[in-house]
Amino acid sequence: MKLEQLREMAPEALVALEREQREKIFKLRFQHSMGQLDSSASSRTAKRDLARTLTIAAQKRRSAKA
Repeated sequence: MKLEQLREMAPEALVALEREQREKIFKLRFQHSMGQLDSSASSRTAKRDLARTLTIAAQKRRSAKA
């Protein structure tokens, strides 16, 4: 997901997206342990997407307090 799209999202939507991304990472980790993961790069991109989401959410919280 692009940064511009994340910045336009409401804080509640970011929390929901974070939850979805954490579930996706869990499922990818499970597939990897079972040997069913097609591409190990998908796990890496999912983690990066989660990090982007968490960063934008933190920025929005800080700007709301100020």
